Amino acid sequence: MFSFRFPVPLVNSPSSHSFHSHFYYPLYHRSQTQGLAVTKRGSFAAPACVALRDDAGEGTSLAGESPEPLPDELSPELMPKHVAVIMDGNGRWAKLRDLPPSAGHQAGVQSLRRMVRLCCSWGIKVLTVFAFSTDNWVRPKVEVDFLLKLFERTINSEIDAFKREGIRISVIGDSSKLPESLLRLIASAEEDTKNNTRLQLIVAVSYSGKYDVVQACKSVAKKVKDGDLYVDDINENIIEQELETNCTEFPYPDLLIRTSGELRVSNFLLWQLAYTELYFNRDLWPDFGKDEFAEALSSFQQRQRRYGGRHS
Repeated sequence: MFSFRFPVPLVNSPSSHSFHSHFYYPLYHRSQTQGLAVTKRGSFAAPACVALRDDAGEGTSLAGESPEPLPDELSPELMPKHVAVIMDGNGRWAKLRDLPPSAGHQAGVQSLRRMVRLCCSWGIKVLTVFAFSTDNWVRPKVEVDFLLKLFERTINSEIDAFKREGIRISVIGDSSKLPESLLRLIASAEEDTKNNTRLQLIVAVSYSGKYDVVQACKSVAKKVKDGDLYVDDINENIIEQELETNCTEFPYPDLLIRTSGELRVSNFLLWQLAYTELYFNRDLWPDFGKDEFAEALSSFQQRQRRYGGRHS
């Protein structure tokens, strides 16, 4: 169920019963992200400019961009409906360039724009991204404040494009610690895009998989206490209805991508990932582009998904 960017010779063939045995990490390649105009290292002021690799759609939103053709190696019939991404490596990307962490986060937003554009072009229906974990609240306050402000700025800059391009935005997570200005902006963006159907972008902010399961259990317990539900009626479906991913038609990711070389799910969508295909990529998130995404999708399309059963 997981991959380190390795080739599988047969595509959805009944005779292919095991993965290729030689897992490997490719060597880091020459930086594909250059030209940052930033403040002194250690500062969290927003970078003035982030110039990205050629396929990034530098500094632009989705508005007015033409669709990206589907690579020849990918089959439209085998595309996942729901892709989840742990966008890891922004800080290390900045550190490698002797830049402040804010530069890495800004570059990460550009990479997310690229991913949204590709999902829209290639027929993926749901993209869920891990933007800010409940565990991230322990980071320095100046970094947390910058990330929340960056989230606000990104919503403001993209909302018109989302409306025009048919993208629905949903935000999941524990909202109790979020600033009122951000909560109002989230509510407005969700309302303005709720009828869009081309792509649903789910952003996990102040989220963790454990939090999600606990809040679902509390909701079920309250229904039992109020007499709306019997204990004997509680099953998986009841729990799943209370998970925060109940905001989408496709709550279970088909494919999880994690960048930066880390090999863990880090408390993300723990219930929902039960049968998700896992793909780990060594590139840092700002360097994850079209070719890397196509490679992840190609790996997914060569998997056999049995859900506990056995193909004859």
